[in-house]
Amino acid sequence: MRAWRIEGAFGLDRLQLQEVEAEPVRRGQVRLAMRAVGLNFRDLMMVEGHYNPRQPLPLTPCSDGVGEVVEVGEGVDARWLGRRVSPIFAQGWKSGEPTREKLRTTLGGPLQGTLREEVVCDLASVVEVPEYLSDAEAATLGCAGVTAWNAVVEQGGVRAGDVVLCLGTGGVSVFAMQFARMMGAEVIMTSSSDAKLEKVRELGATKVLNYRETPAWGRVVREMTGGRGVDLVVEVGGAGTLKESVDAVRVGGTIALIGVLAGGVQEVNVVPILMQNIRVQGVIVGDGEMFERMNRAMAQHELRPVIDRVVGFEDAVEAFEVMKRGGHLGKICVAVGG
Repeated sequence: MRAWRIEGAFGLDRLQLQEVEAEPVRRGQVRLAMRAVGLNFRDLMMVEGHYNPRQPLPLTPCSDGVGEVVEVGEGVDARWLGRRVSPIFAQGWKSGEPTREKLRTTLGGPLQGTLREEVVCDLASVVEVPEYLSDAEAATLGCAGVTAWNAVVEQGGVRAGDVVLCLGTGGVSVFAMQFARMMGAEVIMTSSSDAKLEKVRELGATKVLNYRETPAWGRVVREMTGGRGVDLVVEVGGAGTLKESVDAVRVGGTIALIGVLAGGVQEVNVVPILMQNIRVQGVIVGDGEMFERMNRAMAQHELRPVIDRVVGFEDAVEAFEVMKRGGHLGKICVAVGG
C-alpha cells in the first residue's frame, strides 16, 4: 500500500509518498480502506517538527480520516464489512478522563497516522460515521469535530441564549460555531478577512469582527454583549491572544484553550483570571464515547461540516501548503480512494 511519510528529518519537503508493507489484521482488529483524510494544524506542526521534535521517524501524519472496513480479524462480526468508520484520535482513550497513557496513543504522532491507503486498528477504537455525510465531511469528525464539540458542549456546557466567541475561521472554530448555534447560542466570530467574515455570517454567525482592524478586540467583544462579556471563548490562538480573550469573557465565564496559532509562550497577567473567577480549560480532543454523542447530535440536526477544498491523494503536500498559508475557511481534506 502507499503512505505519505516523513523520513530522516522533519519538514514539508521531507513528506514523501512511499510504498510500505501492509499491516496484518489481528484478533479484534479491522482493516480500513481509507476514503478521505482531514487536515488539522497539529498535522502541519508535526510534519515541520514543531509539535514534538523528539517524535521518532519515519511517521505517517494526520489524525482525522474515514475508511471502509474491508477485512475483519478473529472475533469481529463480519457484519462490520462495508461499514464506514473513523478511527478515534487517541486509540486508547475510549471513555473516561484522559491519562498520560491514553494520550500516548494518538494518531499522527506518536502512532502512525491516517494519510495512507489502509489503516489497521482495534474495532473498539473506531466509530461509525453518519450515513448522510460525504467521505470528505466524515473525514473531519474525529479530531476537529470532537475538539469543538468537547469545547462547546461537554466542557463549555453552552445553553440557549449564551454568547460564544470563536476565534478565526479554521476547522475547529467553524465547527464550534455550528455546534453553538445548534445549542441555541449566539456566536461572535473573528477573522482578518472581511470576505471570510461575510461567509461565516451566511453560515450562521450572529456577529463578526475583523481583529486586524481592531487589535484590542477583547473590549470591543465585551461591548457587543452590552458590557457583560461572552460565556465561552473558543481560544485557538494560545498565549498570543489570551489577554484579549480574558478581556472578552464574562465574570465566571470559560476560555476553552484549544490551539497555539498565535504562540504558546507569552507573559500573561493572571490577576483578571483570578479576580473574575474565569475558568481556563485546556481541551485535547475527546474520547470515543464523546465522538459517538457528537455524531448522534449531528445526525439529528443533519449538520454538515464546512469543507474549503478537497485535493487528490497524490497532491497531499498541496493540502499542507494551503493550511500553512492560512487562506482556507473550514476544513481541507485529501481524497484517498473509493
